[in-house]
Amino acid sequence: MNPSALLAVSQTALELGLICSLTVLALFLSYSMLNVCDLSTDGCFTLGAAVGAVVAASGHPLLSIPAAMLAGMASGFVTAILQTKMGIDSLLAGIIVNTGLYSINIMVMAGAPNINLNKKDTIFTMAKDLLAGTPLAGQQNTVIAAVAAALTVLFLTVFLNTRLGLAIRATGNNPDMVRSSSINPAFTTIVGLCVANAFTGLSGCLMAQSQKQAEINIGTGMVTIALASLLIGATLLGRGGIFTRAAGMVLGAFIFRFVYAVALRLDMPAFMLKLVSSVIVALAIAAPYLKQQWPTIRRRLSYRQTAARRGEN
Repeated sequence: MNPSALLAVSQTALELGLICSLTVLALFLSYSMLNVCDLSTDGCFTLGAAVGAVVAASGHPLLSIPAAMLAGMASGFVTAILQTKMGIDSLLAGIIVNTGLYSINIMVMAGAPNINLNKKDTIFTMAKDLLAGTPLAGQQNTVIAAVAAALTVLFLTVFLNTRLGLAIRATGNNPDMVRSSSINPAFTTIVGLCVANAFTGLSGCLMAQSQKQAEINIGTGMVTIALASLLIGATLLGRGGIFTRAAGMVLGAFIFRFVYAVALRLDMPAFMLKLVSSVIVALAIAAPYLKQQWPTIRRRLSYRQTAARRGEN
């Protein structure tokens, strides 16, 4: 791969990675902090894309951002209620909400499978006009995505160090202790999932407007991508404060998208990309264990090499 092609791949990976990092940060809050495996991510991402596209297409691109975030919060609220008030396991609650959101997303898009934004104003076209004549001209996608990711990381850093944020983190660590401290774990779970899914909705909104279309399958596999990115980020920057760990999520999203983009550049068949995602997830999950076991593996290999040499002599 020549340098120009590598630069193009890096640019694409950076744009998509920054947008998808919002979903990764959402999983960081729900999965890592709250200890809830939310499988409604795919449907919530599509919901944010659909709501954002509909509002932008109606001539209100700026309002599409809070609208998509509110839609994501509603999705998180339903998921949390199923868990905390109806006694449904978190995995099943996510699957139920994800299934129901397919129909809701079609309803949001007025029965159509996609919405075209080619001739509509979006936040990216607005940013393009604002950046015209500056050194950042033509980089509106990267700028908007970078600002969104930076603000999200900053928000999580502040939020998770407030009393409510500490209560959410404590709920993920030990809900019984939280309950004995007169804190309602149901309330912290609801707040945590609402905030997390707001970020997922925002991510879907930005993705739809950057690609100038929203379609019903835009969020398919997003939970796998986000989980892989989260695990990569946790492996690289899993230790330290909230800011360092959140920054690791953004880095993990970029690395995943870079590997994905390289695979596309190598003319890999489209049907193989799911396998690439699965392999990345498996390696990301296994990396901490393999790192822990590496000294033992190295000693065994050294012992076998020594034994083979003695046998030859």
